[in-house]
Amino acid sequence: MRRLTALRLVPVLLAASVTVAGCSSWGGKTETVEEQMKNKDYKFGSLLGTDGGLNLFGKNKRGGEQDSANGLSVNSFLWRASLDTLSFMPIASADPFGGVILTDWYTPPDSPNERFKVNLYILDRQLRADGVRVSVFKQQRNGSEWRDANVGPETAGTLEDAVLTRARQLRVSQAAATR
Repeated sequence: MRRLTALRLVPVLLAASVTVAGCSSWGGKTETVEEQMKNKDYKFGSLLGTDGGLNLFGKNKRGGEQDSANGLSVNSFLWRASLDTLSFMPIASADPFGGVILTDWYTPPDSPNERFKVNLYILDRQLRADGVRVSVFKQQRNGSEWRDANVGPETAGTLEDAVLTRARQLRVSQAAATR
């Protein structure tokens, strides 16, 4: 009876020893997680892979640190300047991770038959002249309904310039404060 029990244990012991042997490195080097991430084009850590998007672990797509002081994924000077510039309009949506600000319709007090809407996009993490794009929409009242109207191309450019000027002011004031 004892011999029968010992024979049943042989396959179990053999399977256990093969399993343990398979877990060992057989003389090869065991890599840490950091080494694996360096050796492979590691696609995790960002919701959209290594090419951009919302980053989960503090590095942006260019390898630099994220702006962790304010948690923004866009240039913080452009973001604050955009909000300051559009502060006279009602904000419908503001996404600091995507760099998008959408306003609701705004009717100037001096022209109650016109209303404007702005879509502002921050395109870069750097403070650059081409880092902001603005789209302006205009409607005019015709009786009781609103109809789309043309907006001069200089209107969007003027808003972009105002945002960039304010962003430069914010950057200069922060640089002066840190000295």
